[in-house]
Amino acid sequence: MGLKSDKWIRKMSREHGMITPFSEDLIGKDIVSYGLSSYGYDIRVADEFKIFTNINAEVVDPKDFNENNVVDFKGDVCIVPPNSFALARTIEYFKMPSDTLAICLGKSTYARCGIIVNVTPFEPGFEGHITIEISNTTPLPAKIYANEGIAQVLFFQGDEACETTYADRKGKYQSQTGITLPRIFKG
Repeated sequence: MGLKSDKWIRKMSREHGMITPFSEDLIGKDIVSYGLSSYGYDIRVADEFKIFTNINAEVVDPKDFNENNVVDFKGDVCIVPPNSFALARTIEYFKMPSDTLAICLGKSTYARCGIIVNVTPFEPGFEGHITIEISNTTPLPAKIYANEGIAQVLFFQGDEACETTYADRKGKYQSQTGITLPRIFKG
């Protein structure tokens, strides 16, 4: 398994639609950068957010998530409250090859401000927007800029395609659009 370069990412996005929309360059003047980098791709956050709130004093339960735990917000700048959390989604839509795993890591520009993006895998065969988990670890309100970079994705190609992809398993977040809240399969 090996880390893939900008040349491979460009080819997979042009010829197979792995990343849509795709920026061939790293765009970064007066903004938090996004686009193709040497060994990865910096993804953008859309202008839709779900900000956690304690107004309704619900327990956060990943098996039975109550939508009253979040407040919807749409705008160019999202303020994440101190020591709080927000969900967002990428502008980019991904179609992962069956022999490739991607890992999403936070950008250092945000990390230096105490804003952490959860490490998230994109499994082989996954397709959809990525729901981004953003933590404000500081005691101060934090700004998140929509339509700018939020995280970097690294791509690792295996020696062969996996036996069972995320699509084959009918993964619970397959083909997600918008911000997808936690869910489990119910039998």
